[in-house]
Amino acid sequence: MAVSFSYRPRGSAALLALLAAGAVLSGCAGMSETIAPAFADPGAYELYDCKQLETERKSLAARTADLQKLMDKAETGAGGAVVSELAYRNDYVAVRGRAQLAEDAWRRNRCRETPPGAPTPASAPQRPDIKPAPKSGGTNR
Repeated sequence: MAVSFSYRPRGSAALLALLAAGAVLSGCAGMSETIAPAFADPGAYELYDCKQLETERKSLAARTADLQKLMDKAETGAGGAVVSELAYRNDYVAVRGRAQLAEDAWRRNRCRETPPGAPTPASAPQRPDIKPAPKSGGTNR
């Protein structure tokens, strides 16, 4: 009884390729914390005031949490680690870089959180409506 081994090299090559891809992708996941600012514009938040930075920080934190949930959900499926890396990791790294730069600007400007329920400061004073003066000198007959 002869056993055919023709499919064995293909299967082991595929397994080897999957293991190599997993090793490469896991190495990328560890680097994301240190290279995150490289994916964001360092001058993006230079002209922001504290109110703008507060809004931006909250938005970035929410987006980071959303992406983390999506990545965690993707990893539960078959081949999830690969899907998670390919679909969400670049966005996650970019958002984390922007969040880090916004946080740096927040500290540089010595900003403080607005307490919950605090009234929002009034916007710049509005120019009053000025109506033209009635014309005088004319006679109404």
